[in-house]
Amino acid sequence: MAKVKVEAGICGFQTEIQAEAPDMFSCDLNLNTTCPNIQKIAADLGTLNPLEEISFKGNSRLRELFFQYCPHAACPVLPGIIKAVEVAAGLALPGDAHIFVQK
Repeated sequence: MAKVKVEAGICGFQTEIQAEAPDMFSCDLNLNTTCPNIQKIAADLGTLNPLEEISFKGNSRLRELFFQYCPHAACPVLPGIIKAVEVAAGLALPGDAHIFVQK
């Protein structure tokens, strides 16, 4: 299992992601979020194929759901979910990522 916490930024929404993958071909997600758009995504998820989700090639259920429900292209939750999926499936090592924004 992999756990990821995303603090999305100025919107103030937080999302906790738990990914459970018995192998590299299936992954179940549990999203606990304060964002109404991510709540819609969570309600529509189902089991994912990690190999389809971690590549820009092929069919990605996550990208489809974010395109449908999330109006904010810079939302950091999608990469957080993908990171959880790939770590849970044994396709990547766990490690923190950061985005630092200044003006």
